[in-house]
Amino acid sequence: MAANETDGRGTKSPGVRNKTLREQVFDHLREEILSSRLSPGQELNELALSAELEVSRGPIREALSKLASEGLVKVTPRRGAIVAELTDEEFIEAYQVREALETLAIRLAVPRIEAEEVDRLRELHEEMSEFVANDETTEFFDANAAFHQQIVDASKNAKLGEHYRLLMAQMGRYLPRSLTLRGTTDSSPDEHAAILAAIEAGDPDEAARLLANHIEIPQRIEAGEGELPQPALTAAEESEEQ
Repeated sequence: MAANETDGRGTKSPGVRNKTLREQVFDHLREEILSSRLSPGQELNELALSAELEVSRGPIREALSKLASEGLVKVTPRRGAIVAELTDEEFIEAYQVREALETLAIRLAVPRIEAEEVDRLRELHEEMSEFVANDETTEFFDANAAFHQQIVDASKNAKLGEHYRLLMAQMGRYLPRSLTLRGTTDSSPDEHAAILAAIEAGDPDEAARLLANHIEIPQRIEAGEGELPQPALTAAEESEEQ
């Protein structure tokens, strides 16, 4: 259990030392769920978890209650606490909320984004391109998450950022399903390049349109409304084709 972690010299690290036992149990179980080591529908027995983590049932019960409030655990009358299932409806709803938050964020961000923030987006886009080329899926998703988080941070809206971080924490389990629906990450660098170009051009409407299209892809396929798209076109490219 995290309560026993040390910094290699026999003393607890500051991060561990500053967390309550309940917080450590919560962090552990949450990571187990998000990484799919605890599968959807799996029972979370308090006694078994207490023995496994070598803690009393109190912190386990409190952690499960908090996980339930985040939608990661469901408490049922017969089975007790179980890892929440991922339904088609919940998947689509999560992406709809993500789209709403991120398009708002990018509209706020474009007029006020700072040069170093744009530089960071360029760096992350380059990293994503390299990871796709090298078929490094985990690293790609990390860089992709950082790209989108940077846009939200650039909005300078603390409340929006708070809601976004909570949503993305809950959506960690959707990444494998999103990749399965897309079939590939090959088009993602082009989609992000178009979004970045709109940001650099100072066009919040175009940036929001491209970002919404990018986020909508998994939910459209899940709903049976379309196939995998071609790389995103900017407004200028679309006008040239007409």
